[in-house]
Amino acid sequence: MGLSQVDIEKVKHLHTIDSAAQYLYSHFDDTVELEVALKYSIRAHEGQERKSGEPYVIHPILVASIVASITNDVSMSIAALLHDVVEDTDVTEEEITEVFGADVAHLVDGLTKIDEIRDDELIPSYSDEKLIVSALSFRKMLLASIKDVRVLVVKLCDRLHNMLTLDALPHHKQIRISEETLVVYAPIAHRLGISFLKNMLEDLSFGYLFVEEKHHIDNYLDTNYHAIEMKLDEFKKTISTLLVKNGFCEDDVEILSRVKHRYSIHLKMQRKGVSIDEVLDLLAVRILTDDKVKCYTILGLIHLYFQPLSSRFKDYIAVPKDNGYQTIHTTVFHKTVIFEVQIRTYEMHQTAELGVAAHWKYKSGADGIKLDWLNNLGYQNESVEDFYELIKNDLYSEDISVFSPTGQAFTLPRGAVVLDFAYAVHSEVGNKAISALVNKTKSSLLTELKNGDIVKILTDEQLITRCSWIDAVVTSKAKTNMKHNCTARVKDIDAKSAINIIATAMNLNNSRVEEWYRVSECTKQASIPSDVDHLKEVVNRYIYDISKNNRFTGFLSRHRFKIRHFSHKGISIYSALSVNDVVFDYCCHPKTGDEIMGFIEKGKTHVHHKMCKKAYKKLIDGEKMVFVKWEKESIHDYNMIISLHSGKGTLAEFLNYLVKLNIDINSIELGKNKSESTRYCEIGFESKEADINKLRGKIEQKIKVIHLVRSDDAYR
Repeated sequence: MGLSQVDIEKVKHLHTIDSAAQYLYSHFDDTVELEVALKYSIRAHEGQERKSGEPYVIHPILVASIVASITNDVSMSIAALLHDVVEDTDVTEEEITEVFGADVAHLVDGLTKIDEIRDDELIPSYSDEKLIVSALSFRKMLLASIKDVRVLVVKLCDRLHNMLTLDALPHHKQIRISEETLVVYAPIAHRLGISFLKNMLEDLSFGYLFVEEKHHIDNYLDTNYHAIEMKLDEFKKTISTLLVKNGFCEDDVEILSRVKHRYSIHLKMQRKGVSIDEVLDLLAVRILTDDKVKCYTILGLIHLYFQPLSSRFKDYIAVPKDNGYQTIHTTVFHKTVIFEVQIRTYEMHQTAELGVAAHWKYKSGADGIKLDWLNNLGYQNESVEDFYELIKNDLYSEDISVFSPTGQAFTLPRGAVVLDFAYAVHSEVGNKAISALVNKTKSSLLTELKNGDIVKILTDEQLITRCSWIDAVVTSKAKTNMKHNCTARVKDIDAKSAINIIATAMNLNNSRVEEWYRVSECTKQASIPSDVDHLKEVVNRYIYDISKNNRFTGFLSRHRFKIRHFSHKGISIYSALSVNDVVFDYCCHPKTGDEIMGFIEKGKTHVHHKMCKKAYKKLIDGEKMVFVKWEKESIHDYNMIISLHSGKGTLAEFLNYLVKLNIDINSIELGKNKSESTRYCEIGFESKEADINKLRGKIEQKIKVIHLVRSDDAYR
C-alpha cells in the first residue's frame, strides 16, 4: 500500500536503466505492454540527461514504478513512462494513440496540459514576485480543468520523484519547486485522500524551505528515538493485552504506531505557538480491525482503561470527511505520555492511505473515474450511545495525595498531571515550570500522578506560555492561569498589531503612532485588531488631533484615510489601501476560526496565525498590516450547465471570470458538441452568494447559462 520508507530509499538509489526497469517489473505479473512502452520511452529520450548526469529515461521509469505501487492500472504506469515524450521529443499524440490506444493517449494529453497550464499561470523562476500567489491560481485552474483524476495521481507521483532528486538542482530552483509542491501538489494529494503522498511531498518540501526548523525537529526525534520507540512499543503491548483480555483474538486486530510527520509538527508548533514537547498528538497508534462495530467496541475499551481528553475526540466513521476519510480519533493519557489513538477498519485504512487510488470505478467507455464514493461513503446506524458516554469528564472522580520534597501534602483529582501539582504549589511555579522529578526520576510535566508520589518542580526564569496544554491539565487553577497567560500573550500581539495597522492606514512611521498613543486619551489599544469600529474611531481621533496643529493642514488635504471593506476567500479586510486578494502562507496556514493577523504587500493580504513565529518577526519589524477577520457567511454548493462557444482559450477565459466572482470550482466536465460551434459544459462550484438569481445574473453577463441549481438544497 503506497511506498514504505524502504521503497523510497530504493527509488532514490536506482541510477541505471536496467535497475530502474527491474524495479518497475517487480510490481506487475504481466509485463508485455510495459516492455513495449519502456522500449518506446528509452528510444524517445535517447541522448537526454538529467541535471545529475544520469539518463533522463530513468525518471519516467521510476515515476511509473511509484504509480504501480499505488494502483495496478497498467494504463497509468504506461502514461507515466510516456508523460514527457510529447513535450520533450518529436513524438506526437497521434503516434501515442496509434501504438498504445486512446486511454493512454488521453492520460498523456492530460499530463501535457498540466505543463501548459503551469507555463501560463505560474510566475517564471527568475521573478522576485512571491510564488504563492500564482501557485494558488495554478492549483485552482488545475483542479478545474483536469477531467480524469488519474492524470492528477500520475502527476503527483512525477512530482514525488522530482522532490526525491531535487538535490541535483541549484538552490533557487530547489526553493521554487518546493514552494510549488507545498502550495499546489500536496493539497491536491490531500483533496484526493492520498495521505502517504501528501505527507511525503510536505516533508520533502519542508526540508528545503525551513532548514533550521527541520533540523530542530529531526534533532529532537533523533535524540529521543529510543525513548519514543519504547513508549510506543509499551503502549501497543498494553492495548493488545487489553483487547485479548476482553474477547478479541490476536488476529482480529493489527496495531501500528507512528510519529507525526515533520511538516505537520512544524505547522502545529506555529499555529499553537508551542515547542515540540507541547505537540499533543506527536505520538500515535493506529488500531485496524475488520468491522465497524468492532471499532466502537475498541473505542469503549480504550476509554475505560485510559483517561481520554474529551475535547480531542472525533468520529469520522459516523461523519466521514469530504475526501472519504473514515477513522475514530481519540487522545488518551498513558503513564507519562499522551497518545493519539486512531481506530479504523482495514478498508478504511486503504482509503486513508491511497484515497481515490483505492477505489477506481470506471465509467462506461473508460473515459474517466467516478468519484461518487467521496460523497457516498455512508454509515450503518449501529447504536453507539453507550460508548459516547465513556468520554464524559467525570470518568475519574476520586482524589489522590501527592507530596513536595519537604513532605507537604497536596490533594489533587485523580488524573492530575505534574503541571497541575506545580500550579497547586504556586501560580509562579506553574508558570515557570520546565520539568520535574517524580520519585527522584526526571519526568515530563504531563506525567500523570499516582497516590503517594513525591514531586519536585524545576523552573526557568521566564514565564512559559502553553496554550495547547490547557486541555491536558485537570485542575481549575492550572486551567485558569494557563488561559490567563495565553490571553496576555494575544493581548501583547494585538497591542503591537494595533500600532502597525494604524500606521499603515495613515501612511505614517510606527514610532509616530506609538508616541501619539502615549499622549492621547485613547484606550483599548489591544482591541483594535478585533473591533473595526474602534479602529475607525481611533483613525478619526488621530486626524482630529493632528488637524489642530496648523503644520499638518497640508498633509491632511493631500491624504484621505477612509477605511474600506474588502472580502476575499472567506476573509473580511478593512484597509485604507486597495486589497485585490488574500493569501494563506504555508508557514502556518491558519484554519477557519483560528486567531489571525494580516500583512499587506502589493495589494495582497498575507494572512497568518497570531502564534506564527514568522508573523511575529514581521510584526516586530513593523511591516504594513491591515485589519482581518473570518467572515461568517455560509458557503453554498451550485451545479451549472452552460453553452460554451468553441474556440481556443474560451474555457480558460470563463474560468478566470468565475475566479473574479470569488467562485471556487470543484468539478468541470465538457459534454459532446451541441453543434459545430458550441458545446455544453457542466460545472460544480462553491459561492458565498445565497441569492441564486443574483448569481445567475452576474454569470450571464459573460456566458449563456442553460441550468443553475443549488446542489446543497435538500429539496433538489
